[in-house]
Amino acid sequence: MHSWKWMKIVLIGALSAGLCASAQEKTESASSDSGKLPTQWEDLTGPDFIKAIHQAQGVCLLPFGILEKHGPHLPIGTDLINARWVVLHSAAEEYAVVFPAYYFGQIDEARHQPGTMAYSRHIQLDLLQETTDEMSRNGCRKILIVNGHGGNLSLLPYFAQTELQQRHDYVVYVYWWDNRNGPGRPKQQTTTDMHAGESETSHTLVTRPDLVHMDRANEESGADLHRLHLPGDVYTGIWWYARFPNHYSGDGSKATLALGEYDMKAWVADLVTAIRAVKADDESLKLQNEFYNEAEHPLDTPQ
Repeated sequence: MHSWKWMKIVLIGALSAGLCASAQEKTESASSDSGKLPTQWEDLTGPDFIKAIHQAQGVCLLPFGILEKHGPHLPIGTDLINARWVVLHSAAEEYAVVFPAYYFGQIDEARHQPGTMAYSRHIQLDLLQETTDEMSRNGCRKILIVNGHGGNLSLLPYFAQTELQQRHDYVVYVYWWDNRNGPGRPKQQTTTDMHAGESETSHTLVTRPDLVHMDRANEESGADLHRLHLPGDVYTGIWWYARFPNHYSGDGSKATLALGEYDMKAWVADLVTAIRAVKADDESLKLQNEFYNEAEHPLDTPQ
C-alpha cells in the first residue's frame, strides 16, 4: 500500500511539472511584483497561497487535458494547452487558484498512436480522488474541473457522481464548453470536425501558433471511415477507431484565426460566468452534507 501511494505522488508531482509552466503562461499569470496575487498554484509562495485561497473564496480550477496525437499538425498536448489558456485568462478576470496542468484521463482509443499516455482506470480515478482530496486539504472547498478533452466526457461526470460514496468537505464541479452556435460566429467550412479539425486547429492558432504546422494538415486523412454498422443506441469502445483510425477527425487546413479568436473569447466568457456561479453556490455543499447524513441511516429517511 505504501509503495502504491508514493508512486501516485511521484506521478502527479513529476509528470505534471514538465507541462505546467510555459513562458506564455508565465507572462499571463498575475505577478506578485505588480501587487497582484498570481493565479497559478505553483507560482504562489506559502504565505501568498493562504491569501489566494481566501481571495478565490475557496474556488480552485483544475484544467484537465490529455496527451494524445492531434492529427499530423497539432501538438500532442493540444487539449492541455487550450484548456489551460482558457483557465488562465478566465482566472485573470474572475480570480481563482489554478492547479497545474493535469492529463491523467481517459484516452484508450489512441493507444496505437505515438505520444499517447493512457493510464489504467484505477489510476485515473484514484489519482483524481487523491488530487481533489489534497486540494481540499489546502483550502479548495469548490473544485471546478475544466475539461478540455472529449474522451473525459464520461469519466468526469462519473467521478463527480462517485463523490457521493463517502463524505467529502468539498464539492466537485465539472465544466465542458462546446458551443458552436454563437451569434456572429464565423461559418465553418467543414462538417466533420471532432478532433484536430477546423475548430480545434483554429483554437490552437490563438493559444500556441508556433506549434501549429498548417503545411502538414493534409498529410493524413481525417475522413470518417464509417466501418461500424450498429444502431445509434448501441455503444462499443472501438467506435472511435472504427471511424477515425488516424486519430484525426476533420480538416485542420481549413482553420482560421478569426474562428479561433471568436471561440476562445466565447469560451473564456462562459467559464468566467461558471466561476462566478460556483462562487455564489451555497446550496451544493449543504445538500451534499444532508445527503451524507441520510445515507448513513437510510431506514430513517422520510418516505
